[in-house]
Amino acid sequence: MQLAKKYNLAIVLGPTATGKTRFAALLAHKLDAEIISADSRQVYRRMDLGTGKDYADYIVQGKEVPHHLVDIHEPGYKYNVYEFQKDFFEKYADIKNRHKEVILCGGTGMYIESVTKGYKLINVPVNQELRDSLANKTLAELEHKLSGYKKLHNRTDTDTIKRAIRAIEIEEYYAHHSIEEDSLPKLNPVVLGIDFTREIRRKRISERLQNRLDGGMLKEVGDLLESGIKPEDLIYYGLEYKFITLYLTGRLSFDEMQHKLNTAIHQFAKRQMTWFRKMEREGVKIHWINGLLNDSDKVEHALRIISGNIPK
Repeated sequence: MQLAKKYNLAIVLGPTATGKTRFAALLAHKLDAEIISADSRQVYRRMDLGTGKDYADYIVQGKEVPHHLVDIHEPGYKYNVYEFQKDFFEKYADIKNRHKEVILCGGTGMYIESVTKGYKLINVPVNQELRDSLANKTLAELEHKLSGYKKLHNRTDTDTIKRAIRAIEIEEYYAHHSIEEDSLPKLNPVVLGIDFTREIRRKRISERLQNRLDGGMLKEVGDLLESGIKPEDLIYYGLEYKFITLYLTGRLSFDEMQHKLNTAIHQFAKRQMTWFRKMEREGVKIHWINGLLNDSDKVEHALRIISGNIPK
């Protein structure tokens, strides 16, 4: 099956812990599609449990669904939305040239909108003077400053001081430089979202965190530190890498780490949903699919949406 003619891209989105990757892989199998990841942290190698990679999700009926922009950089590198947009359109063109369909799958709203809205992006240089002037600001103060810009950047990507400063640096550059608009392919996406009630989503998040802690996530972060990755670089990535690094370097107890991390992930999911609701207010139709459906029913529901026979 192919996408309906009016679509040239399928998007699968949703907050963390909703099973997006597995659903996208099953849908890709039906559509003869390849997946491009829209996850800002799954680009890093050896950051697996903490970023929610499950390579088995891509295996459908014994075959691996082709997927892209996963495991493309070493930890410590600071991948950004400019690079993502460039990489996405390169992969998109390659897949389309091979007469395959494309599914963009992930929860990083900023990445998704960078391609669907065709943001005018450039590789913003470091402004050391600005960084120095912001160095002693709190995260709350930085987020308040950032809120004064017509910003492109999601608060889910400013959960550390370094990230917030970088976001301000980018917005400050945009505010004082004229930027030529590049020609980007016109995308006509069908957008599918995986939906759970807030209560179920919270339960899934807490259970998944416990499973990851039991499954070796502390060792994963410890191995990254032992390999020479600086603690500050791991803290930069936020969430699991931030709080587990703080625990392993003696700045948090285990109980503090687990409590703060659990809370932070719930807050992260809430911010993701806020971003998706904003997309809807701005006119994006997100077809929400009940996450409690079994796999085959979810895929069938999606195929009916794509074909135009939208279920009631």
